[in-house]
Amino acid sequence: MLFSAYCAMFVTPLQSASLPTLSFDEAYSHLFGDSNLSILNDGKSVTISLDRRTGSGFVSQDLYLYGFFSSSIKLPSDYTAGVVVAFYMSNGDVFEKNHDELDFEFLGNIRGKEWRVQTNVYGNGSTSVGREERFKLWFDPTEDFHEYSILWTNNLIVFYVDDVPIREVRKTKIMGGDFPSKPMSLYATIWDASNWATNGGKYRVNYKYAPYVAEFSDFVLRGCPVNPIEQATPPKCDQALLQSLTTGALANKLNSNGRSKMAKYREKYMTYSYCYDRQRYNSLPSECAFSTREAVQLKRFNPVTFNAKHYRHGKQYFRKRENRIKSVHPID
Repeated sequence: MLFSAYCAMFVTPLQSASLPTLSFDEAYSHLFGDSNLSILNDGKSVTISLDRRTGSGFVSQDLYLYGFFSSSIKLPSDYTAGVVVAFYMSNGDVFEKNHDELDFEFLGNIRGKEWRVQTNVYGNGSTSVGREERFKLWFDPTEDFHEYSILWTNNLIVFYVDDVPIREVRKTKIMGGDFPSKPMSLYATIWDASNWATNGGKYRVNYKYAPYVAEFSDFVLRGCPVNPIEQATPPKCDQALLQSLTTGALANKLNSNGRSKMAKYREKYMTYSYCYDRQRYNSLPSECAFSTREAVQLKRFNPVTFNAKHYRHGKQYFRKRENRIKSVHPID
């Protein structure tokens, strides 16, 4: 069965969770890029573009401490090497030396090659650690809008594509402050990342194909707003939202069907995970759930980076660890 058909069997639309969409002017403000941002359809959608002069972007009007955040996005087509479209949360403007961040980064490519999506998690300025995971998509993100969402609670982060969970990060004691826990704003940007985005900088932005235009719509910001001046004040979070985040519809998105979808997606479409990068980490990071199937797939994709022999622990250790994790959260 095709993966897309399999996903459709279990998708529960976000609207069924009673999550209202907002207009651009209700939720966001222009961040940078002069005329490279255009508001369309009475504020229901917006385009941001990159040309030889500048990129562009927008930012949420509020900071949030936990919540569910989503947008439908259509990416630029044709030659897009070196282009990055980002949909992310950050507080780097407030906490310059110890910021938190949750990223969707869409990495452009040469003509005929697909976009890749990279997710990342930073907490307390832990940029040197690096928790990247990179994926292919099972559709062409330039042909139509697709939904990208972040669920963030005090102990759980989940990234979704079209209601399919693609990544889960659970807080552990060892992570400590590396788990994002400070109020963040939501951002969307498009920019020139020629020095790293496509094959490590081998292919750069070619402005012959500019402008590169990304379109956003269906803005969902369902979180606990925080006053940026009085951040010590408890966030304004209604009881219905709190229940949804902790025990209700949003929390239940990662049920057994959701986990099955996530496992199948990761086994087929994941091309990089820091959890299995033997060149960067000698032992499995505490928040990582080891999956034999994921490890085998990544080793086939890049046997040097994902060679299991680089781990200090032996195979028996990982079999025991995997069985322990499966008993709580089945992943295979």
